[in-house]
Amino acid sequence: MKEGLLYSTVLIHVYPTESLPADIGLKQCRSAATLRKWRASSARMRTDRQGVAAVFNIATGLAIWCSEAMTLALVLFVAWRHNVRNEAYLYWGLGFLLTGIGFAMVALRGEIPSVLSIEAGNAIALLGQSAWVAGFLALDRKRIEWWALLPPVIWLAGVFLPWVNSDYSNRMVLYNLASATGATALAMAVAAGDMRRERTRVKLMGVFVIQGCLCFGSALMMALTLPSDIEATNLGGASAMASAFLLTIAFAFTCRLIMERSERHLRALTLTDSLTGVLNRRGLLGYFDGIQEKAHDDQRQVAVMLFDLDHFKRVNDRFGHQSGDAVLTAFARMARQYIPNNIFGRMGGEEFAAFAAVTDQTEAEAIAEAIRTEFCRLPVSTGEAIVPVTVSIGIALASSIEANIDKLISAADRALYAAKAAGRNCTVTFGEAEAAAPAPATPRGTAGELVPTVDDQVEALRRMGTLSRAG
Repeated sequence: MKEGLLYSTVLIHVYPTESLPADIGLKQCRSAATLRKWRASSARMRTDRQGVAAVFNIATGLAIWCSEAMTLALVLFVAWRHNVRNEAYLYWGLGFLLTGIGFAMVALRGEIPSVLSIEAGNAIALLGQSAWVAGFLALDRKRIEWWALLPPVIWLAGVFLPWVNSDYSNRMVLYNLASATGATALAMAVAAGDMRRERTRVKLMGVFVIQGCLCFGSALMMALTLPSDIEATNLGGASAMASAFLLTIAFAFTCRLIMERSERHLRALTLTDSLTGVLNRRGLLGYFDGIQEKAHDDQRQVAVMLFDLDHFKRVNDRFGHQSGDAVLTAFARMARQYIPNNIFGRMGGEEFAAFAAVTDQTEAEAIAEAIRTEFCRLPVSTGEAIVPVTVSIGIALASSIEANIDKLISAADRALYAAKAAGRNCTVTFGEAEAAAPAPATPRGTAGELVPTVDDQVEALRRMGTLSRAG
């Protein structure tokens, strides 16, 4: 008796109740003999009427997917709780949560009202796709676009039409079209990021494109062949399995994308000064070879500039270390704007450096003087006081072929020492010959070419203006 009731329940799940023969009821299935006869007749009926047997149990598949979706949602919510500034985790977690809830409602068909199981359940599941789209947009700090909501909107716009609502195959066609739209939206959200810098995005977008084509192809096939309910179930089940497989691959690529971004962020932290946000000494020195190659290709000279804030210890002693940090940050933010390609960084303490490929000595002096005059023209406001600060600058030049990082930094340091000895708040330049000469045992305060006169400064600034307009 229990076996007959169980088998009757399975048949009622596979076939609509109205498709069962009128002369066969639950009571007739209670005997083993009747059960065996009904099995044989049901098998013949499935073969004769449908031509194919149902191979997918939708309720079981949905239950498995719901458990997986809830688990992934929990993992993503924990990740978001650990880093609340990354809203992508929150949206992805909501996506899996909504998908799990929606499919659970679909699996409960017959236990809950149809409007909740069919219309609402599928809409909630498709809303999960919209949340995934929002997650990829949030990953790139982009605002959520209106087209992210297209999947549930398409479903709700068509499911209440009479010829769709009353026909299982038509509902499958509509759902696959809405799901194809969601996959297309996911591909668009992924493509909105930096595809050249993050090559994993290309693979991830390709997965979503394949998923969209799969869902659209499934919908088109059902619309053209007009399958029976069991054939539609088999086709929809196969499409769902393929989509689940592609979604697993997409999840793996997404994890890889996040890992690559984290590695790149950690690498940037090792090359960046934490206070000012500019390059640190290690990061700055790593750019020298590139500047030398650029200078060689453009037939230019290589210039190394060292900047030292004057009497910075007095600033810390008088105004406090927080004000000193504000001065360093203000100088770094201002100076990097004048350096070509922003090859500018902090060497340590109050000393900064910059590398540039310049046409001649005049261009290098124009860049340095523009920074010096701008910095001393506007005293730094720390919120509690106005801090007057100036900067001394040493420049060393060399041809692109003879440029050596150690020799140029040493020469620029000697030029900076000469600027300090000349009274500070000025620029001293060592040309190619002086920069190539070995460092004297005792630095000479008069060495180098000082740029202290008003005429020289005006000429340097005029040259800087010409260069900026030309760029």
